[in-house]
Amino acid sequence: MRVAVIVFPGSNCDHDAYFCFKKILSQPTDFVWHKETNLDSYDLIVLPGGFSYGDYLRCGAIARFSPVMKEVVTKSKKGIKIIGICNGFQILTESGLLPGALTMNKNRQFSCKDVNLKVENNKSVFTHLCNKDEVLTIPIAHSEGNYYCSQEDLSKLKANDQIVFRYSAPDGEITSEANPNGSIENIAGIINKTGNVLGMMPHPERNAEYLLGNADGIKILSSLVESFKGN
Repeated sequence: MRVAVIVFPGSNCDHDAYFCFKKILSQPTDFVWHKETNLDSYDLIVLPGGFSYGDYLRCGAIARFSPVMKEVVTKSKKGIKIIGICNGFQILTESGLLPGALTMNKNRQFSCKDVNLKVENNKSVFTHLCNKDEVLTIPIAHSEGNYYCSQEDLSKLKANDQIVFRYSAPDGEITSEANPNGSIENIAGIINKTGNVLGMMPHPERNAEYLLGNADGIKILSSLVESFKGN
């Protein structure tokens, strides 16, 4: 498996993602500048967190027009696996690869802390090493993580089991108190209908080693790596 970590002007979690796949999971991994137009060498594309183009206009609104994104869209249609984390999730929605939008946090403040994520779908390539209803502790760091979509899109997400993570209490209960940003129905991460594109606001790459006190995030990244074995 070869991994491309896309770098936009303003990306700041690209090195975290690179370190996880290259050093921890021992996968061939490259930084790919946003002006690149060929991703034929890669099996997994990572859109990392940060502040692409300074978050001008809207988070991800300018990055969607980067030359590399046309290729990312093309690759998504061919089944290449793509994960967008935080700003990467915002770019995926702006690009139309995932439904909905990420808006300002309900409390209008930047939120940086550990949250609890309930695994709603453990049958995806991103979560098959997790247990159904398992609660993971993953950090967030965002001002615009309030996920919103139309009722029609919400119904489709539910019907197709596309809701992968929800913010929860430590025991897995879905409560308004556990929702750090106001996201509709506590949604923290979703996949596309075909299951090869994941967008999530929390940062699994930031707690992928026990050296950091918690390694829950590695379950998500390892699920991706394991999904390639035997192919």
